[in-house]
Amino acid sequence: MRNSPADVGRPLKVLHVDDDPMNLRVVQEILGAFGHQAVMACSGADALERLSVESFDIMLLDIHMPGMTGIEVIERLRALPGPESKTPVIALTADIYSRRPAEYVALGFNDFVSKPILVAGLMASIRRCVAPASAETLSRAS
Repeated sequence: MRNSPADVGRPLKVLHVDDDPMNLRVVQEILGAFGHQAVMACSGADALERLSVESFDIMLLDIHMPGMTGIEVIERLRALPGPESKTPVIALTADIYSRRPAEYVALGFNDFVSKPILVAGLMASIRRCVAPASAETLSRAS
């Protein structure tokens, strides 16, 4: 039997960062349907605080947020000295015209998903990012 795009082999603890409560709720429902735990943060500062006290398998990070953008969050995260700096991060944005997906990877993201979020696309991206070979694949792609 072939694995589905959503099958990552284990439940994941996912940090989802978005300033829109509806987006947080929708993604929480999607992740829950696949057996994953969504921990929600409504700002970049909240996300960095959570990462300093708990571990996550992956982070979903909105690009356009007030106060601290997703780009600022990824810059600060990747500069941290601890293991949290290696957390896989997927960029989420409805603004598909400002940057190409490869530009998000160059900024430190592991992948990119456009909004509105399609379940299959999100779950395929998560699977790519948490797969054991994902780090090797990304370094060859850049």
